[in-house]
Amino acid sequence: MASETPEPECFFVSPYADLLTHNRFLLTLRSQEGRYHSLILFRLSSVGEQIDARSYHTPNEGLPTSHPYNQLYAMESTCPHLGADMSHAEIEECETGIVAVCPWHRYDFDLRTGHSETGLRACTYTVQVKEDEEDRIPCVWIQSPEQGSKWRVLERRGISEEFADPVKAKLSEESATSNDSISEQAGVEPIIPLDGEPTTLIQWAVLILNTPNPTLKVQRTQHAVHLFRTGKLASIGHKNKNPPIPPAVPPREENYTRNTVDPRKLAKRKNAAVMLHALANIEQWAIDLAWDIMARFGPSHPDIPPAFFSDFARMALDESKHFSLLVSRLAALSPSTPYGSLPVHAGLWESATVTSTSLRSRLAIIHLVHEARGLDVNPGTIERFRRSGDKESVATLEVIHTDEVTHVTTGHRWFTWICERDGVDPVSTFREEVRCGWRGDIKGPFNAEARETAGLTREFYEDLHGEMDQLAVQNQESQQTAVERASADVTVAYEAGK
Repeated sequence: MASETPEPECFFVSPYADLLTHNRFLLTLRSQEGRYHSLILFRLSSVGEQIDARSYHTPNEGLPTSHPYNQLYAMESTCPHLGADMSHAEIEECETGIVAVCPWHRYDFDLRTGHSETGLRACTYTVQVKEDEEDRIPCVWIQSPEQGSKWRVLERRGISEEFADPVKAKLSEESATSNDSISEQAGVEPIIPLDGEPTTLIQWAVLILNTPNPTLKVQRTQHAVHLFRTGKLASIGHKNKNPPIPPAVPPREENYTRNTVDPRKLAKRKNAAVMLHALANIEQWAIDLAWDIMARFGPSHPDIPPAFFSDFARMALDESKHFSLLVSRLAALSPSTPYGSLPVHAGLWESATVTSTSLRSRLAIIHLVHEARGLDVNPGTIERFRRSGDKESVATLEVIHTDEVTHVTTGHRWFTWICERDGVDPVSTFREEVRCGWRGDIKGPFNAEARETAGLTREFYEDLHGEMDQLAVQNQESQQTAVERASADVTVAYEAGK
């Protein structure tokens, strides 16, 4: 008797009803072995069919092809041609089936088989709807990638039909007035520079880094990411012969510079407006950090996959959303203190300067120390606003916290990628990067659950101490000793030759 083919391993995505908010989702996965994978889940059923599907509680076996449960498709998030992002692929019907068309080079891939008339093939994955045994509701499962085991979904991010975050559209209307108060110059300079439009993602990154006005920085971020995702840029640009150089420190407007003080001189946050203002300041720097890591390290790492730029472009877009949400909330809560009117600090960029020559250091210090610390303190901040009855600020901060978990995940993904490339252990390498690039202890209490979701197990951060100042002093002393020894050698040689 022939042995039966074993059922392929599958991973749980969500209840089917949770997928009715969007027609496509970006899924970020991690395996038990720590490998990362990204898929696009397409849902092609119409609005009318969505309603019927809500009450349909049987598996999709034996259902007609047109049934909503059989209109779910999953494929790799990147095009097998040059690794372009497929999240904004056009869906077309042809004689052989339904295809996804890459927005960059118009390569088409069958959503069920992955076949392309070009001869290339994209990896596709079987999608099933199964009834949950306990809750008796239809749930979606996807065939697991082969390179790993026990895959789980870290993030399920909806992509709207307009290929823009629905929250952003709402923000543009709600926060336009409040953001205009940041500067009288807001909106005077166009989103696309008069002296010519950037044609690569790296050119846009450097332009945005050199944009002092925060409103314009947000607008240019949204525009650049849209162009990148829809294949309207010539290239990423990190392999160009003479890529533009990012600024050492992104410029700020005069009122911002005037209010910038030493972080140690900032008084403790006393009220909601001060706290929201401080958080908005962090998010403005975070926008720059996302663009800087692409512009600064992309050209020196030509082997880095296109997914790196997709991840950090998404992060830049998230940070611009966070900044707009906070500025809008600040304007509603305290109209007399618009963004830029209170003291701020640039402490976050100090770490960017310290890590400006090493991608591995940048990922470790900025994304796995600074951003991970945000996961620890965010719940307490949210709770303070909740106790004060400020439901709107709570909702804003909860959106930000959810996104920040994915940002630490992104940092962990690319830190482990570069460690694997360099043949070094991620945990010991991270601890060494922190020892050399951080001052003092990595302090708790830790949000261990959120950190673990992002990939940071306790072995990364417990009992960890930075020795940057101490090492700097030791280095200075050793350099001084070397100079003294060299001087002594010169003197002795001179005397011997007399």
